Amino acid sequence: MFEPEAGIAGLGGDVDHFEYPRHGLDDAFFRVYENDKPIVSKDHFKWSPTGPAGNDLAFVTGHPGTTNRLETLAKLKHRRDSTLPYTLNRLRLMEAALTQFGDQGPEQRRQAGGDLHRVANARKAFSGQLQGLLDPAILKQKQVAESALESTRPTRPQETGIEGPWNAIARVQKEFEQFEYPFSLLETGHGFASELFTIARHSVRMSEELPKKSAERLREYRDSNLDSLKFQLLSPAPLYADLERTKLQASLTFLAETLGGEHPLVVSALAGKNPAKRAEELVATCKLADVAERKALLDGGAKAIAASRDPMILLSKAMDAESRALRKRYENEVEEVERQAYGEIAKLRFAKLGNTVAPDATFTLRVAFGTVKGYEVDGKKLPFHTTFASAFDRADVMKNREPFDLPKRWIDGKDKIELQTPFNFVSTADTIGGNSGSPVLNRSGELVGINFDRNRHGLVRNFVYTEVQARHVAVHSKAVLEALRKLYAAENLADELTAK
Repeated sequence: MFEPEAGIAGLGGDVDHFEYPRHGLDDAFFRVYENDKPIVSKDHFKWSPTGPAGNDLAFVTGHPGTTNRLETLAKLKHRRDSTLPYTLNRLRLMEAALTQFGDQGPEQRRQAGGDLHRVANARKAFSGQLQGLLDPAILKQKQVAESALESTRPTRPQETGIEGPWNAIARVQKEFEQFEYPFSLLETGHGFASELFTIARHSVRMSEELPKKSAERLREYRDSNLDSLKFQLLSPAPLYADLERTKLQASLTFLAETLGGEHPLVVSALAGKNPAKRAEELVATCKLADVAERKALLDGGAKAIAASRDPMILLSKAMDAESRALRKRYENEVEEVERQAYGEIAKLRFAKLGNTVAPDATFTLRVAFGTVKGYEVDGKKLPFHTTFASAFDRADVMKNREPFDLPKRWIDGKDKIELQTPFNFVSTADTIGGNSGSPVLNRSGELVGINFDRNRHGLVRNFVYTEVQARHVAVHSKAVLEALRKLYAAENLADELTAK
């Protein structure tokens, strides 16, 4: 029933994403019906027309996605020195390729838009994580907590010489370094960033996995996952050959850059050609963009796969044996060791800290709390909230160029609104990916905001909680009402939200 323009919902686009100050009316409202009538619920959060003040207590309810705060110091150092640099190199290369593709024209920009947004978002998120892990204070915090917990582990006589959980995790990081890049490039698919290749791999593997009992298959092909997987594989969403070729060329180039031109995987994947020619060859004659072709392969099973001469099917088959071997090695030598070690650490942590520390986020419902307050960056004090006036100032400084081009409604209506109205605000509440859209409440249980982002200092919260500069960002409840009443002629909705 209400949704603002994209230009004001995400003012600043990727430039301001994971940053603060922020200026976004990132909200939407819809009505729920039951038996063709709007639901009237006696249980709801009362809307606060004034919103939060500085130093107010704030609660955020929601379903935070995934945190990794059990990860040990050795694991975090491995992320800092190996996993994240690799990831950022891959994302930067792909972002450059997609940007260049989009610069060819409006249609190319539209085609690449979704992929570019996803890649740029990931690049900025992982950059923030790396910056956090490069902060000695963050690792010192982890080291102190880890030492305190490790000292509580009882040493039993029969355990003499037995590897403890922290040592086990440190050991497997060194072992994983020996094959992490081939595993990520091949099994995770980073070296073959094409929807066509993904479809081909699933088709090949399903022909081998489905004849097995469900429990014996690779996890993604078990009965519980099949319906959603088949739905994705048979989606009629268009695939664009030029875009697929661009992504595949970029990822094949990254494959060669990472492993070297004479690595057996690179030699096999490129088949005697450079990445550009190989990508062109693979995409030009691939038929998997046709949903009917995919369905025929899935229905035909192993016989259809064996008879197929589709180049993506042949490439997937050529890569599959080594890919499966790397996966098995990872699951046995790394994943299982870490699972058992972290299980023991979690038990020790609970025995020492009990319910004073929340477990890692798993998309389950929980409540986070914190204080509404600004912070300091590079000697500059940032206030706890921005205003409509500072949104116009930001757009003016950026010459109203995309993504700082305010919607016409806002430009024309500037004189109608109170420019000192608080727009976005921050608090120290512990949010993570998955909390977007979560209500922010005050101590009275009134809705004072809508969470939609974190600042870059908060990205390290995946691994360690800090409130020194880390903040979540929310739309101020007063800003919503001001915009609804004075810019969107939605007085009825504003009245309904504030009705007692």
